Amino acid sequence: MKAPMIFEHNRVILYHFDTYSAALVFARYGNSILAPSPLPENASDMPIPSDIDAKYSHSVVLDAVVLEYGFDPNKLSINEDLDIWMTGDSGPIRIHFIRFSTQDAPKQAIEPSGVFKPISDMRGVPKSELNIMRQVFNQIIGGG
Repeated sequence: MKAPMIFEHNRVILYHFDTYSAALVFARYGNSILAPSPLPENASDMPIPSDIDAKYSHSVVLDAVVLEYGFDPNKLSINEDLDIWMTGDSGPIRIHFIRFSTQDAPKQAIEPSGVFKPISDMRGVPKSELNIMRQVFNQIIGGG
């Protein structure tokens, strides 16, 4: 399946966590932290579906991210501890959390359209995305 087709039903939050300094930063694209596009305006939380189609697979989405953005797959890892689903006009949307495992946040990798920012610099991001980001923050920094 081609990358654009995958992203109709999936979104990605790219982040970097420095275990030495405990610095957590998120890729921000304009007023959104979701790649390749924000959630639909009418998106809302939904429970995890009982039957998950292959198009929602972490590995399929990771491959699509590598293809779409040219990232080195050896410097990325999926955080499978968080499983967040939203619903919109086109059906379920799964949010995937991809961590850059580089020593420093790879600023050049997301330029010119994105920048890395800490959660404290996320004013203007939609409330639904702030809530998702807070869950990521709590899971990584708070240990659960």
